Amino acid sequence: MKQASLKLKIYMGSASIVNNDVERITLRFILWSFGVLAFFYVLLLGNMVFNIIERKSLENSARSLESEVRNLELTYLSMSNNVDLVFSQSLGFREVKTNFATRKAFGSLGSVEMLQNGI
Repeated sequence: MKQASLKLKIYMGSASIVNNDVERITLRFILWSFGVLAFFYVLLLGNMVFNIIERKSLENSARSLESEVRNLELTYLSMSNNVDLVFSQSLGFREVKTNFATRKAFGSLGSVEMLQNGI
């Protein structure tokens, strides 16, 4: 049995899968291409996983910011309900008499002279 395994080992060592140089170069090219493609696949897969984790953390921070904005809006609304005329006068504001600008009708302006343009 030992002799058979030794004979098989010697035979396998001398046997060649590829017989000529063109086939050997082609095989090496295919194997190297497979290795490079596998490397890029692992790189892209890792990048996708990193982006997914980053997106989840950004979603969590967006949720916390939305909660903070909601609380600030509630504070603003509760404070704006307390604003009235007495409160504004205590802060120094006073009510003023409003004057509106009015425009006279076009016919009441009198005669309108057209400038003669030399064109």
